[in-house]
Amino acid sequence: MRPRLRYLLISLAVLVLDQWTKWLVETRLEGHATVEVVPNLLNFIHVRNTGVAFGLFAAYGDATGTLVLTLAGLVALALVGYFFTTVARSDRLLLVALSLVLGGAVGNLVDRVMSGGVTDFIDFYFGSYHWHTFNVADSAITIGIALMLPSTFRKAPETAAGTRDAPASPAAP
Repeated sequence: MRPRLRYLLISLAVLVLDQWTKWLVETRLEGHATVEVVPNLLNFIHVRNTGVAFGLFAAYGDATGTLVLTLAGLVALALVGYFFTTVARSDRLLLVALSLVLGGAVGNLVDRVMSGGVTDFIDFYFGSYHWHTFNVADSAITIGIALMLPSTFRKAPETAAGTRDAPASPAAP
C-alpha cells in the first residue's frame, strides 16, 4: 500500500462517518428537534448551518454567499491537500492530523455543495451554557488542528551542514 494512502483511508473513514451521522439526523429528527443523550451534558439537535464554523458568515440561503463559502472551502481544501503531499512521510502525527482535517473539510463541503448548508447536531452544554452545535466533520477538523499544534513548535531538523532547514525565501534584489 502506498505510504500516504493509509492516511487517506482515515479521511475516507471521517467522511463516511460524517455523512452517515448527518443522514441519520436528517431522516430521524425534525428541524430543531432535540434528543437528550446525557442529561445536563449532551443533546442531539437537528440544525442547519449556512455559515462556517459556529455559524459565522451565514449565507441564509443566499446563492452568492453559499458560492463564496463553497469557493473558500475549496481553496482551503486545496491548501490542506497540497500540505498533505509535501509533509515528510516520517511525520506520522502531522499526516494523521491533516487526514482528519481533509476528511472533515470534504464532509462539510459535500453538504454545502449538495444543499447550501451543513447539518449540525452535537450540542454539548453545562447548565444553561451551550457550546455551538457541531458535527463529526467539525470534530475531525478541530482534533486535526489540535494535533498539528505540536509540529508548529518543533525545531526544524538539522541538515548535514549543521544549519536548520528553513522554507525557501525569495532571492534578495
